Amino acid sequence: MRIEDIKVAILRIEGTNCETESYQAFERLGAKPEMVHLKQLTGQDIHDHEKRDLMDYQIIFIPGGFSSGDYVRAGAIWAARMKSKLAGPLTEFIQEGRAVLGVCNGFQVLVEMGFLPGFDSTMSQIPQAVLSTNDSSRFECRPTILKYENKNNCIFTSKLNSGQKYLIPSAHAEGKLLFPADRGEKFYQKLEDNDQVVFKYVDPDGNYAGYPWNPNGSPHNIAGICNPDGNVLGMMPHPERVFNRYTHPDWTRGFDSEVGDGQAIFESVLGYITKKL
Repeated sequence: MRIEDIKVAILRIEGTNCETESYQAFERLGAKPEMVHLKQLTGQDIHDHEKRDLMDYQIIFIPGGFSSGDYVRAGAIWAARMKSKLAGPLTEFIQEGRAVLGVCNGFQVLVEMGFLPGFDSTMSQIPQAVLSTNDSSRFECRPTILKYENKNNCIFTSKLNSGQKYLIPSAHAEGKLLFPADRGEKFYQKLEDNDQVVFKYVDPDGNYAGYPWNPNGSPHNIAGICNPDGNVLGMMPHPERVFNRYTHPDWTRGFDSEVGDGQAIFESVLGYITKKL
């Protein structure tokens, strides 16, 4: 498949606010993104010409924001609406090897739906984890430095270098990845054993560190994970916000390229789709 034939559904409902940057990231690389409201996939309260078929797309992107006001829990309402109408099609979508990326609120949605961490099945009936309130008990909006930890299992990171640091900003109030207390360490170890840990928060020297480098207190400094097959990625920091180098907070220092640290994530998944589908 050619990049110009790859269709990307940028999902949105009330409260999403990062869809434009996400759309532009794929568009700039030559793909065919489309803003798709959830109702266009479920067929609720829309005209026939507005309906969309999930299987017409190769990539699903769930962007950041505050879907449905983040009432109940961040991402919980959006996840419930998707699960009630699209659980089957989304499961099929993922099992076919198509790609799903959830950033910030999108990561929260994927966890709430049971697609991440996805230990025992493509979609668990109840969430296996939660993205809990930051240790600071407040919204944290700051540059964060990530170390790429994956060993080539994740399809979104083939163009990243193992162990390298990337500056990708975070902006969230609920980003602390937690498992049930009685199984927490077992599950964290399972993530490592399955090569599901993709990114960890580090300080400028590449060391695992606490606040403010880890903005939410996530155990083991986890910033992003994938499913066991590597085609579903959830991450709290926003790669679409640093697609270009001049959107980095330090862009005036050492500006030697137009390429931002987030661009490789979009390039990687498009490269995967061209070979896979």
